Amino acid sequence: MSARVLIVGATSAIAEAVARRYAAQGAALFLAARRTDRAAVIADDLRVRGAAAVTVAAYDATVRDTADALVAAAWEALGGIDVALIAHGSLPDQPACAASAVLTRQELEVNALSVIDLLTPLANRMASARHGTLAVIGSVAGDRGRQSNYVYGAAKGCLAVFMQGLAHRLTPVGVRVLTIKPGFVDTPMTAAFPKGPLWASPQTVARDIQRAIERGAQVLYTPWFWRWIMLVIRLIPTSIFQRTRL
Repeated sequence: MSARVLIVGATSAIAEAVARRYAAQGAALFLAARRTDRAAVIADDLRVRGAAAVTVAAYDATVRDTADALVAAAWEALGGIDVALIAHGSLPDQPACAASAVLTRQELEVNALSVIDLLTPLANRMASARHGTLAVIGSVAGDRGRQSNYVYGAAKGCLAVFMQGLAHRLTPVGVRVLTIKPGFVDTPMTAAFPKGPLWASPQTVARDIQRAIERGAQVLYTPWFWRWIMLVIRLIPTSIFQRTRL
């Protein structure tokens, strides 16, 4: 049976790369995105690549109280969900957030609370079915608060703890939970950043995500070396860490 895959934030570079991998395996896909025009173009490409079926739905993560309806629509269209990948998010302007509590709240809502809004109904449906994988794109930024991106890091750290709790709850009933922690990824969202050897392509990250889903992993650092980079960063004593400019 072909996989039934829901992807939220389907126009992001990583999400599109993941969708292409599933399409090549003949999966049925449900793409949710704010930019439905772009999602429709992606859907056409996925059909050519071998997807069994592709459905596109409008979804704006900034609009509250719409997650339940989206999950219900995807579940009905696919006849159940084997894999749900939540990939939407924004990259905050840290100095602007530091100057504005309103902007900080908005970024936390987009990068954490809107994801939790989706995870809750998805978790309940998968728990009832005793089947499925919930995968969320977090970030290595959630491993330790740093002056350069602590609003973004706080949102991703919140998600990481939430996913730990979901895994504890859902693993006994056969539902897998995967927290994805990419490092630097060369996408349109990071186009203005100077690139270096630590940067990865969306295709590399997508490959790692699909492999992690297939083997039932609970946490994925991608590329692999970020696990050890972040271990070192977490182990730096606070008295020393606070003198760094990380």
